[in-house]
Amino acid sequence: ELEKQLATKSKALDELKESLAFSGSAEQSPEALSLRISELCERVDSIGSQVAQLTTSMEEVTEQWRVYDEVYAAVNLKTIRYLYCVNQCKPSVLSLEALKKQIKTLQ
Repeated sequence: ELEKQLATKSKALDELKESLAFSGSAEQSPEALSLRISELCERVDSIGSQVAQLTTSMEEVTEQWRVYDEVYAAVNLKTIRYLYCVNQCKPSVLSLEALKKQIKTLQ
């Protein structure tokens, strides 16, 4: 989604450049040029603010991924410890004959 927004802004900027090049070649009154300049300044300010918003958004996403990585590592470590404990605490499986032998020995 961010790539689409950046592509759209880049396209708008290219259109502005083409428009400026085209309008610069024709003679215009100072009033028309002044309006055109103020319009371009507004667009530049708008694009600047959108870039700032995208930057903030990307920083937030990066922070969330960092937290995710830390939590994932902690959960993964706990899972490994749990599995180790489960494997170590398993009673050894004895055959029926071995169990009969142990019962006789205990009696």
